[in-house]
Amino acid sequence: MAANDYAMQFLADIIGAPVDRPQVLETTALGAAWLAGQRAGVWPGMEEFARGWAVERQFTAEMDAAARNTRYTRWKRAVQAVLTV
Repeated sequence: MAANDYAMQFLADIIGAPVDRPQVLETTALGAAWLAGQRAGVWPGMEEFARGWAVERQFTAEMDAAARNTRYTRWKRAVQAVLTV
């Protein structure tokens, strides 16, 4: 999902906040590997590990509040429709 510009822009728009895409897209896997390595004593501390994280691109909200609220209301309605089936 992080590699998809449309998805990242939509996420920024729908939450009304900036979304940072990291240079390393597989940060979940990298974080899990760091936790395992940290436990085994072979990976650096948190501060050193965090220095390796960098932003590739930041997406900022472009959707106005009225459009955001309309889409969110529709999404909640769709979720309710699925849950009541």
